[in-house]
Amino acid sequence: MDAMDVTLDTAFWITAGSIAVLLMLSAFFSGSETALTAASRGKLRSQADKGNKGAERALNITEDSERLIGSVLLGNNLVNILATSLATALFTRLLGESGVALATLVMTLLVLIFAEVLPKTYAITAPETAASRVAGVISVVVTLFAPIVSAVRVLVRIVLRLFGVKIDPDSQILAVREEIAGALQLGHSEGIVEKEDRDRILGALDLAERTVEEIMLHRSGIEMINADDAPNDILNQCLESNHTRLPVYKDDPENIVGVIHAKDLLREMHSVGDDTETKGVGKFNLNAVAKKPYFVPDTTSLDDQMRQFLKRRSHFALVVDEYGALRGLITLEDILEEIVGEITDEFDPDGEHQIRQSEDGQFLIDGAMTIRDLNRASDWQLPDEEANTVAGLVIHEAQTIPVVGQVFAFHGFRFEIVAREDNRITRLKMRPLETLNSQRS
Repeated sequence: MDAMDVTLDTAFWITAGSIAVLLMLSAFFSGSETALTAASRGKLRSQADKGNKGAERALNITEDSERLIGSVLLGNNLVNILATSLATALFTRLLGESGVALATLVMTLLVLIFAEVLPKTYAITAPETAASRVAGVISVVVTLFAPIVSAVRVLVRIVLRLFGVKIDPDSQILAVREEIAGALQLGHSEGIVEKEDRDRILGALDLAERTVEEIMLHRSGIEMINADDAPNDILNQCLESNHTRLPVYKDDPENIVGVIHAKDLLREMHSVGDDTETKGVGKFNLNAVAKKPYFVPDTTSLDDQMRQFLKRRSHFALVVDEYGALRGLITLEDILEEIVGEITDEFDPDGEHQIRQSEDGQFLIDGAMTIRDLNRASDWQLPDEEANTVAGLVIHEAQTIPVVGQVFAFHGFRFEIVAREDNRITRLKMRPLETLNSQRS
């Protein structure tokens, strides 16, 4: 009987010790899964560049997240099921049939507290550090379980395909932009990221998604030089203009034959002049000054156009549509303004007055102002999918060209037409509807 008790005690302690070891393994797998999935790959890359080998291993094994999760879950389930089986056998041997229920209760509590909540809580507090520490062991586990996980992956893909679900391996890469934008918006709402910093970063991220058509100066606003004008008239026009570069047309404004730079014009005038006299201006050769115009399609992305400007060492391009018709012009400054905001100098007296507040508390908006610039300046969220400018948005929503005095309400704002020239809305009054309602109440 004593021998039986010793054997029973030995078996009890061996089984109990095995369960404890399995619970520790379960905690390791649970914490590793949380750490490796929650760790920022950007932070891991930064640490790896500084010589952290653990961070480098963590980066390598997280490249294939499906294989990583499959291996960790396989290991975690193996130890959990084995631990539960041993606990059931132990309690059944001690208490009989009633031991099954007790084993279930005890193992549920032990797994929940010590194998799930505790390790996951630790891992989530410092995911990059935890990921670097466990990456070496997990990489071995991933290698050992690779054949089984590969078979499971094939089976999972077949089952998902039966339900019409397709796995996109590039989804994580494509979601990086949204992840950064979401983090910036969250940081701004919590007061961590300044509005100007958020706008600059988001503006840089959006360059590849936007086209020159969205920010170009429309052809109706382009100041041009008539090649047939007298040299004195051309000189006076260039001197009075706020712009450094002016397109030159021949016979028809659609027929752009060159672009004049103010510096080139002054050099030419100086070369043909005679000291302080102006009699040499009549010998001025416009063709010798004008440079070859640079045309770009209106569908070119801002990112590509900026690269072309830098490559060509040019700051000025004329925008044409698919038929070659002139649509407008774009400059390098226009693209930079999408990142840093409006750039003004002493030659832009009206640059800061696209938004003003009227006496009645409403906002006076220039109709040609882009919706993106308005949203950036006022921190509003007006949609810009259907129109580029505020006037265009009103016309799109109204389905007509409004007259002065008409009032519209859409997208949570009140729009009042203040001024109109021909078919263009030049000035509007705007106010959020919630502000208007609160004042009335």
